[in-house]
Amino acid sequence: MMGKAVKWLDEYLEESLLVCFLALMTVIMGIQVFSRYVLGASLSWSEEITRYLFIWSGFISVSYCIKKCLSIKIQQFIEMFPRRGKALFRLLNLTLELIVFLYLIPFAFAYLRSAVESGQVSPACRIPMYYIQAAPFVSFILAAVRIIQRWFGEFREIKSAGGER
Repeated sequence: MMGKAVKWLDEYLEESLLVCFLALMTVIMGIQVFSRYVLGASLSWSEEITRYLFIWSGFISVSYCIKKCLSIKIQQFIEMFPRRGKALFRLLNLTLELIVFLYLIPFAFAYLRSAVESGQVSPACRIPMYYIQAAPFVSFILAAVRIIQRWFGEFREIKSAGGER
């Protein structure tokens, strides 16, 4: 049972979160439009919640794009290499990306810690701001995990293409 849950999280975590966040943003903004134009009353919390969902969506999309290999690529350059060369180039790229995210994680943690220590809450909903400011920290850790997963996949590709030129 635990294995199925971990496999599901590995496959669908970011995608599920992004779909839920988008659905919530759509519903909340729909309620806001209805309230403002039909009922003549604006909701004080709708814009704030939507903004925070959008922030989380932006950060979660980083690890989703890494997992799905959706990034800016120099495809023409990579295509010049044989199979093993492509994998080596991608491995180098992933290593550099991993270094960047591992470098950013302590800064994101310090940012989150300062938010916890400040005790600041959002104006309309009174949500502790560290819930929102946790997004970079969580995102950078997820991105590093996804990079490591892809790194091992590329390493296996290099090993399996060992004799190929």
